[in-house]
Amino acid sequence: MRIMAFDYGTKRVGIAVTDPLQLIATALITLHPDKVTDFLKGYLVNEPVERFVVGMPKQMDGSDSQSAPHVKGFIRLLKKTFPAVGIVTIDERFTSKMASAAIAQSGLSKNKRQDKALVDRVAAVIILQSYMEQNAFFNA
Repeated sequence: MRIMAFDYGTKRVGIAVTDPLQLIATALITLHPDKVTDFLKGYLVNEPVERFVVGMPKQMDGSDSQSAPHVKGFIRLLKKTFPAVGIVTIDERFTSKMASAAIAQSGLSKNKRQDKALVDRVAAVIILQSYMEQNAFFNA
């Protein structure tokens, strides 16, 4: 079964997913928040997902950021709509900056580097990789 991660924003949601063996995190898609539920309903028909990993926005002191209530609402929607899929949160501080830096180093054109949807997908990959690394450490 796969693990799926979300970089939630009120304008866009970046989504990343693992391979079935949960070894590799790959960018999947960026959607408007209103389209995520329908997308997931279709995706889960063909691809079993064991867990959702949602990036939780935090302040530098570890407290919730201003956008945390929106993310918590998204998590409630996921729990209600997909009760069989476990949900965990992970600190997403700096993921968008890390994603932008990774994209800048990739050699893409300036237009592509400024594509916010791409940044959101890459941020979701970083969230997923962080979760996988933490799990590998705790399960070792």
